[in-house]
Amino acid sequence: MTLQVLETLPALRSQRAAWRAAGERLALVPTMGNLHAGHLGLVTQAKAHADRVLVTLFVNPSQFGPGEDFERYPRTLNADLEALASVGCDAVFIPAVATIYPEGLPPRTRVCPGPLAEQLCGADRPGHFEGVATVVLRLFNMAEPELALFGQKDYQQLMIIRQLVEDLALPIEIVGAPIARAEDGLALSSRNGYLTAAQRALAPALHRALRALAEGPGGTWVERCEGARQALEAQGFLVDYLTVRRQADLASPEADDSALIALVAAKLGSTRLIDNLCFTRKDAP
Repeated sequence: MTLQVLETLPALRSQRAAWRAAGERLALVPTMGNLHAGHLGLVTQAKAHADRVLVTLFVNPSQFGPGEDFERYPRTLNADLEALASVGCDAVFIPAVATIYPEGLPPRTRVCPGPLAEQLCGADRPGHFEGVATVVLRLFNMAEPELALFGQKDYQQLMIIRQLVEDLALPIEIVGAPIARAEDGLALSSRNGYLTAAQRALAPALHRALRALAEGPGGTWVERCEGARQALEAQGFLVDYLTVRRQADLASPEADDSALIALVAAKLGSTRLIDNLCFTRKDAP
């Protein structure tokens, strides 16, 4: 099977119409490229849910803030195409910025994700999730998939996209995929390539900290999170946040909440890493 490369909206819509005429379900996997095993796992999972799989490669300028890494974000198109072909992806959409934002930047019409986007990563990156929601909605409208897959490493992003689909009554199923990890526990990320060898060796401490937080001894969540933060910062991390929230809505947990998630964002040098761990509270009623 040959991977189809689609670069224009008319080409995408023509291919989409052909799949629809054949009665084939489409799964969409939006990415910013620089694909790793986690992305390819999304494609494999998508193949189990749909007849056709479309991956988008688009480094979205509207989700990067001033001073962030838009210009240096790794772009590895040839390697990405080879990787997608190797896992049986049907087509890849590689739009120009003008295709996604024909009105120019900043986008004239934007999606405001509301309070859910103003905490955690949203507090540290103002406007980030507005940019994410805006580009995802435009990709949904262009590709018209029956379902779309997103990794759970970006848990807050996944929740915002679920909220987007629910609030706007979009006929799209959102599937969250488990976090893909290296053997030492580090969550796979395109930004891991920024790490020096010494930083890469240290980075798995983030996952270990989350596991210790979930499995550790008593105390309030605030106390336990502060202890974990201090331990990470003693190792050289600059922690943006480290917290425990409810899985369902990212609110602070109440006494009887059992389905929880520990989330962390921290910098090693100039590289910002995120991770999370879903768990059930041991002393839950």
